[in-house]
Amino acid sequence: MGFLDFLVWMLWIYLVVVCIWIFIWIFIDIFRDHSLNGWAKALWVIFLVILPFLGAIIYLIARGGSMAKRQAAIAQAQAASQADYIRSVAGSASSPAGEISQAQALLDAGTITQAEFDSLKAKALA
Repeated sequence: MGFLDFLVWMLWIYLVVVCIWIFIWIFIDIFRDHSLNGWAKALWVIFLVILPFLGAIIYLIARGGSMAKRQAAIAQAQAASQADYIRSVAGSASSPAGEISQAQALLDAGTITQAEFDSLKAKALA
């Protein structure tokens, strides 16, 4: 087996992996799409199983734009969810007065000592 044969095999392996990835992505999109009813999903799956390459090409032509829109909507929802989580974890004490009031609440609860409270107050005021 020469170097050219090796390159041809690598090309075929690459094409097989790409085809499998495209089919997986199309199946994920079919079942993620809420605008398709069950019968339409079943017909697309049957079409992709019987005529895989033709079915994939037709699906990408017919529904490729909506695939991108659904993926963008999912990405926006995930970004919004992550931003909400970060805001909730970050806390609300962004001003010195808020930090001092949180430290006072910890002191009143007995979580920290007076020396720790004074240290936190000095940091907040600095």
